[in-house]
Amino acid sequence: MKGPAFQYGAVSSPIVTPFDADGGVDSDALANHVETLVDAGLDGVVPCGTTGEFASLTDGERRTVIETVVEAADGRVPVIAGAADTTVSGARDRLRFADEAGADAGLVTLPYYHTSTGPDGQRAFFERVADDSPLPIYLYDIPSTVGEPIGPGVVADLAGRESVVGLKDTSGDLSGLDAALRRTPDSFTVFQGVDAQLYPTASLGVDGGINALSQVIPEAFVALGEALRAGDDDRALALHREAIAPLFARCAEHGFAPAAKVAAAHRGFIPDPRVRPPLTLPDAAGREAIAADVDAALEVV
Repeated sequence: MKGPAFQYGAVSSPIVTPFDADGGVDSDALANHVETLVDAGLDGVVPCGTTGEFASLTDGERRTVIETVVEAADGRVPVIAGAADTTVSGARDRLRFADEAGADAGLVTLPYYHTSTGPDGQRAFFERVADDSPLPIYLYDIPSTVGEPIGPGVVADLAGRESVVGLKDTSGDLSGLDAALRRTPDSFTVFQGVDAQLYPTASLGVDGGINALSQVIPEAFVALGEALRAGDDDRALALHREAIAPLFARCAEHGFAPAAKVAAAHRGFIPDPRVRPPLTLPDAAGREAIAADVDAALEVV
């Protein structure tokens, strides 16, 4: 089982979930957002990820989001659907639905709340989720929200399974990422999930990124991918230091779902930045600072 084909330097966007005035999923705004990002040249879209507030969506809303994104993408770019759950059966159900909705792959975290009792527990969870999976699976390493990192040895073991085709690394641990890269085959796709580490980890061998801010300044991420493929390190470094890293630092102050929504709304990509509790939007000063950094980043491109 092979996952979607991505060129070196490819960037996919873990898209926000727009909400309407009544607090429901705004499917029209979501479809328009996907259209904007595909037209901008991004390489894929990822619904129901962390930035998409998946943990604040009902099962029915998650289905709506994935169906809407698949329909809007219309086969032009791969759709990697978030399929995180605290149980093996729940993650398998989410993968089955994502497959029925037409997604190209699934993104699966370790369980949140309960952490594992060791590498064997991590391995067993992912193996049971991957057994007979209808979709290729990308492991999603995000210890800040699930409580523990995926061990490099576990990643290496799972990379030998046909249905486990890659990794999104949002650990921030460059040594752990390097160990995983060294211990997995070239066919195993590794995405950097920390926007400000995309350029630095290109030298380690990551294949590209799944980056929240790519839905805000897609021009910068598309240009970075082009620079990496062309070997234009000066251009890549400038985009990193002057566009992506400063905006990432600003948005990290506020949380990436709220900050990405404020920034996307500033650009007119979504109509409203509203989020669901327990998330809150930045205050007026914070919104102005985010907007200013978005404008400054676009000047670099």
